[in-house]
Amino acid sequence: MGPENQGSKPSAQTPGAAAMTERPTSGWRPDGRLRRTRTPILDQGEPEAKRTEILRYFHDTWDLDEALLETLRYDESFRLRADPLRHPLIFYYGHTAVFYVNKLVVAKLVDRRVHPAFESMFAVGVDEMSWDDLDEAHYDWPTPAEVQAYRDEVRALVDGLIRRLPLALPITWHSPWWALLMGIEHARIHLETSSVLIRQLPLEHVRRHPLWEPCTRAGEPPSNELLEISGGEVRLGKPRAHRVYGWDNEYGERIETVAPFRAARHLVTNAEFRAFVDAGGYHEERWWTGEGWRWRSFQQAAVPRFWRREEDRYRLRLVTHEIDMPWDWPIEVNYLEAKAFCNWLAERRGEPVRLPTEAEWQLLCERHVPDDQPDWEKAPGNLNLEHFASSCPVGTFTQGPFSDLVGNVWQWTETPIAGFPGFEVHPYYDDFSTPTFDGRHNLIKGGSWISTGNEATRHARYAFRRHFYQHAGFRYLVSAQPAPAAVETYESDPLVAQYCESHYGEGAFGVPNFPAAMAGICLAATEGKPRRAALDIGCSVGRAAFELARGFESVTGLDFSARFIRIGAAMQEQGFIQYTRVEEGEIDSHHEARLADFGLEALRDRVRFEQADACNLKERYTGYDLVLAANLIDRLPDPARFLETITGRIVPGGLLVIASPYSWDEAFTPKSRWLGGRRVAGEPLTTLEALHRVLEPSFRPVGDPVTVPFVIRETRRKFQHSLSQVTVWERGQSPMMPIC
Repeated sequence: MGPENQGSKPSAQTPGAAAMTERPTSGWRPDGRLRRTRTPILDQGEPEAKRTEILRYFHDTWDLDEALLETLRYDESFRLRADPLRHPLIFYYGHTAVFYVNKLVVAKLVDRRVHPAFESMFAVGVDEMSWDDLDEAHYDWPTPAEVQAYRDEVRALVDGLIRRLPLALPITWHSPWWALLMGIEHARIHLETSSVLIRQLPLEHVRRHPLWEPCTRAGEPPSNELLEISGGEVRLGKPRAHRVYGWDNEYGERIETVAPFRAARHLVTNAEFRAFVDAGGYHEERWWTGEGWRWRSFQQAAVPRFWRREEDRYRLRLVTHEIDMPWDWPIEVNYLEAKAFCNWLAERRGEPVRLPTEAEWQLLCERHVPDDQPDWEKAPGNLNLEHFASSCPVGTFTQGPFSDLVGNVWQWTETPIAGFPGFEVHPYYDDFSTPTFDGRHNLIKGGSWISTGNEATRHARYAFRRHFYQHAGFRYLVSAQPAPAAVETYESDPLVAQYCESHYGEGAFGVPNFPAAMAGICLAATEGKPRRAALDIGCSVGRAAFELARGFESVTGLDFSARFIRIGAAMQEQGFIQYTRVEEGEIDSHHEARLADFGLEALRDRVRFEQADACNLKERYTGYDLVLAANLIDRLPDPARFLETITGRIVPGGLLVIASPYSWDEAFTPKSRWLGGRRVAGEPLTTLEALHRVLEPSFRPVGDPVTVPFVIRETRRKFQHSLSQVTVWERGQSPMMPIC
């Protein structure tokens, strides 16, 4: 099929099916319990009964995940890129298990890794900046059998932890059990996203499965009339003490006043959207936003992605097979296509047609969907896998005068996601939401047929880049109230904003800019040496990486926190950042920093930023002439491991530059793993002495240590003033020896 049939650019080449061996099946049969799960209530019941409930919820979640991946016919099917913008499914097969281990390590519920290489390779998914920037060149994926063996080991680990971890109710945000629930609900998110990817694989690579049989109903589509809705006040967000698990972006509170509007009775059907297709909507730029037209042109899209054109008829791709087009099922498109349809329809009707906002969807839901998961006796829509393993005709499920206010397919909104007032990141997962608070991720609401657990609750807030696909469609409305403006671009996370000021701000007390000073030391130390590639590990918001580009051909900035990395990435991509600086109390000020202000604008293309764990780096981070680790080692859970493994990533003769105030803290590093600042055999061991012990087998010190001050501004009248000791080490040829 060509691009017009696919609605997107073709993905990876498909190996010949005749040359492949079909994977065995495990004899799955439909299991009613798997189709009736409820996210646990966390403030009621007896602890041991709740433990049993969570254990069952965990295993049901795991079984659903494995049942879905049984639809892949061959081992080779796991390695295909179903979507050019996402990893192959082998990544997601490993990712859901790896997530448990990584979060249990962060929560200090386990003190060992199961498979460090896997827990690096499968750690971070894809939320790319554009539609053409996923680099697969550095991945050597394991076999499905190897991943399955790893999954079995992790399953046993988590099972044992659930059985023995002390449990007291209520389970709250601060409870160690939150990490376990986080793993379970995360796996349920990927149940859905993996089904979307399987839906894009070549048909010869998938097979039908009794648990995933679709709806067989189809008929004439109903007309879609607009219904009058009175306005009102809507309270968004849920309280911290809510009785079921939630992701960080759900908490907080914002009150919005919604003006009266008219909303479509039904979701837009395949038939209703076909009028846009037949009118040449995919070929007329005037209907599309600028972003939308760039995407459409790049993809050469002419129909929705899951449509297949065969001569004079259409078929619809489901997860495991194709069917004749059910014209009364809801259309499934990305936000850009939905918005183009609304613009087209607005001209036809002579009215301001658009998508709902989050508040408008919430108002409809509150008025017409009385119950929420887990309280309903039966899902009030095609939701939670309780009815079908596919979409179904619109109007099958009604809520008041509307159909499908929840379920069937997710519904795109006009609202870019942002945190509510009172938003906090969870310490176990600080990059779940904040990377999406960039004005480029729009909320989807209502859930789809495969949305389970937290996804099937009213407060669920998931957002995707506007060109991404989920099982998502839309409902339109007419309102005189315009769509919301783009989300506020000023970074307001207090900690991140402090580092924005530290890296790019005006400075304080005459103390030189610390990242720039560190880069200056590095450039002076490498004078006359090769300057091909540098690594800034623990780069925070990125200033030193840009400064290193003054001398190096290529600089990679890595940080464990996506909250920091996204600032560096934004600066690299657009040349500026904006952030909010606290002055005093609730008084703040807005600031903007530009690379051009520091003479760095021309160096943007030399720098890239990625999220990574310094103690568990991917193999591809290697071959560096310089590694800078500034104020990093005393914030690592295992600094000795970092030093032992960084050697092989530096070329012989290359430099390792370490800066640290040696402020050891058990909140970050167990005392048994402090490099220094402790007593060994009753005698004091300083960190500088420990660095010599651990590094000198492979490095020689270059010059004497120097002291570099740095200042972190908290408010107008409160600053942290610290002194970092800087040591420079040149790599030789000898192997590393562990610290005593």
